[in-house]
Amino acid sequence: MIKVLVVEDMQVVRAGLVALLGGAFGIEVVGQAADAREALEVVGRASPDVALLDVDLPGMDGLALARELPVRVPACRTVMLTAMDRPGHVRRALDAGAAGYLLKSVSPKGLADAVRTVSAGGRVIEPRELADSLGSVTPLTAREAEALRLAASGADAREIAAELFLGLGTVRNRLSAAVGKLHARSLVDAIRIAERHGWI
Repeated sequence: MIKVLVVEDMQVVRAGLVALLGGAFGIEVVGQAADAREALEVVGRASPDVALLDVDLPGMDGLALARELPVRVPACRTVMLTAMDRPGHVRRALDAGAAGYLLKSVSPKGLADAVRTVSAGGRVIEPRELADSLGSVTPLTAREAEALRLAASGADAREIAAELFLGLGTVRNRLSAAVGKLHARSLVDAIRIAERHGWI
């Protein structure tokens, strides 16, 4: 049996995933959680083979959780489940160690097959067009993307500096570099471009 942990903050969606996977041949749902904190409490007891993670979790997001779960349970592999169909999001998921990336429009059979493939050591990215477009590489450095991501959340330069333990000038330089690299007219325009491509 493939042991699965389901982490999804929307209760009705989580219940549907648990029911669907619980009824699939060779798959057993051994735990479920509404957020990363709960998932980290459950994972040690459940020792899942595969964790199915919503990308957009409250608090610690699914990508950060994908990095943390294998630290707790090294054999656990992760599959991201999301409504975001941008290549940049796929790249970030793979960089976080995820072995799968599925849109929430995936069929029940496709979901179960993906869990089996990932459990067996494979990698799944659906729809295939997302895998084909992974050549779309961000022009931003990780530090520029981090500053831009905080700006997108509404933080100003001073707040970003405090969050990242950086000088105000360093933050302004990173944001300015991001605007330049994205050929944006303004910081707001840079955020829009980066979000559209899934780079932040």
